Amino acid sequence: MEIEELPCEEHHQILDVHIAGSSYPPFVLSFKNLTYDVKVSTKSGFPFRWKKPNVSSGNTTKSLLRGISGEAKEGETMAILGASGSGKSTLIDALANRISKQSLKGSITLNGEVLDSDVLKVISAYVMQDDLLFPMLTVEETLMFSAEFRLPRSVTKSKKKARVQALIDQLGLRNAAKTVIGDEGHRGVSGGERRRVSIGIDIIHDPILLFLDEPTSGLDSTSAFMVVKVLQRIAESGSVVIMSIHQPSSRILGLIDRLIILSQGRTLYSGSPSNLPQFFSDFGHPIPNNENPSEFALDLIRELEGTSSGTQILFEFNKSWKASSMDDNGGDDTISNRRCTLPLKDAIAKSISRGKLVSGGNGANHSSSVPSFANPFYIELMVLSKRLLTNSRRMPVKFVVRLGTIIVTGIVLATMFWQLDDSPAGAQERLGCISISIATIFFNCITEVPTFIQERYIFMRETAYNAYRRSSYVLARSLTHIPLLFNLSVTLSLITFWTVGLAGGVPGFLFFFVTILASFWAGSSFAAFISGLIPDVFLAFVSGIAIVSYFLFLCGFLVARDRLPKYWLWFHYISLVKYPYEAILQNEFLDPTKCFALGVQLFDQSALATLPAPVKSELLESLGRVVGRNITSSTCLTTGKDILKQQGIVELSKWKCVWVTVAWGFFFRILFYLTLLFGSKNKRK
Repeated sequence: MEIEELPCEEHHQILDVHIAGSSYPPFVLSFKNLTYDVKVSTKSGFPFRWKKPNVSSGNTTKSLLRGISGEAKEGETMAILGASGSGKSTLIDALANRISKQSLKGSITLNGEVLDSDVLKVISAYVMQDDLLFPMLTVEETLMFSAEFRLPRSVTKSKKKARVQALIDQLGLRNAAKTVIGDEGHRGVSGGERRRVSIGIDIIHDPILLFLDEPTSGLDSTSAFMVVKVLQRIAESGSVVIMSIHQPSSRILGLIDRLIILSQGRTLYSGSPSNLPQFFSDFGHPIPNNENPSEFALDLIRELEGTSSGTQILFEFNKSWKASSMDDNGGDDTISNRRCTLPLKDAIAKSISRGKLVSGGNGANHSSSVPSFANPFYIELMVLSKRLLTNSRRMPVKFVVRLGTIIVTGIVLATMFWQLDDSPAGAQERLGCISISIATIFFNCITEVPTFIQERYIFMRETAYNAYRRSSYVLARSLTHIPLLFNLSVTLSLITFWTVGLAGGVPGFLFFFVTILASFWAGSSFAAFISGLIPDVFLAFVSGIAIVSYFLFLCGFLVARDRLPKYWLWFHYISLVKYPYEAILQNEFLDPTKCFALGVQLFDQSALATLPAPVKSELLESLGRVVGRNITSSTCLTTGKDILKQQGIVELSKWKCVWVTVAWGFFFRILFYLTLLFGSKNKRK
């Protein structure tokens, strides 16, 4: 084996490996008779439709793939061409194991062996059509974080940096290396550069198989050509590259080694793009000079699809033309390729020894030589936390808006409820102030939903091929949120506690702060769960706001627990607002030295409030004689415990309420993890 160092820009080095005598058998990905049908239901314009008897349901079966066969070899670029709805993205998903095995018929093998799903995740990469990237990270940082995820800790930091720099040169991103990715509100790299970054993060570990869903979509001709040129270099480095493409230019067509043209899920052409002129000439529709062969093919297919027989005649011609071509070449080249390939475990081991599949290790078999995850849990946790904090630090507007909301709410509460007294009206106003404070916390947390959903799609792309564990992401997301929640809790507590005149002094303030922090924790966890459960931003946001409103309605403030209808009691007990609300009320009203209604204040909220003081005293004496108790103007009629009983707060102590609130936070984090575990499989049924 000979290893040759090729110089790159900026004096970075990449390793190019050549096998002496070129005797190394290539990887061959073969697929045969792939068929995929889905059930399509006929929907009415009305949500409920009266069904007539003896009428069958509107379910029909649609074939997305119909007996497609072919093969892709290491060192070559295969493109799947077709109009929208032809099945090209479905075929990519089938080859990348993104369709349920129960639904997909046919066989897919690598070097003649069926691939295990866990092994395929490690030796392959899938580049989605959408560029899902953190907007405030630079190109270099994005690739470096990907290297931290996909390359094992046995690879030193300097080697990871060297790999990133070599990849930047390979992708033609040297001039944009220090530029942020950008989004709608931040200027960043161009569309073509963004697409190349998306490719780069998935090939950082130098995978054996690379699948791409329309990598040139939305790009101008120059950017599209550069992207395919990069893919050609990746294939030549020892990978199998398979991509779907809509309508390539003549220059792009010249970079492709194998082409499959699909229409309505069937193969209408399979072979080298250079044979297209001969193919259509034999079919009786020669390609005019200076016309793009792919455009001609798609236009002709559209014309045939509009005829009564459809593309059946071209489908039959392709089979006969391919059979005659194999006869001329002396047989099926697929069989000969299969004979010269190594067993899969030996081929993977050879590939690793050549420097491919950087995340692999050494082992006796291919299932052990490619571990499921490149790094242990704690490494993933540190890298994820660092990336989340870096991106958040560069987008301070989100934190400032949330902090501003808390500050404004605190100022409004402070000015509305300034230094409340211990009168019956003051006690009632305390209830309102506390309930509004808690509700504001949960409404504020719902603003996290859009951010969670944006990250959710990035998470799905990265975990689909085992970049890191789902549990690592959930824990990192939780830990990095704690400083933010701490700052918001301190701000709200400092503004409201002393100005409103809440009880307890310094110990009371500390308990108030802990309860507020626990509320932010539970609210943030609830927002994470909603974003994991509902992937649509609008639906998730509206659902979150509505549920928090119901929490407020049934927490016990508007209607005491004892007066709630029995059929709503279950929601009262799952209300996240209930427990911090009751905890702070107990902190406020459990002081035995305080009185919240003296005898003379009995008349304050009635028509007798305007009576002279002597008359009120006489009425109190008369009332005392009736009830057998001495009642004067200074007699305490309502204590804090009486108010708590009126509110139905007699079940849990204040600290138990805090612990229940914290437990709700952990419960929703677990649910968040489960939604990511079972709701982000990236597979069609």
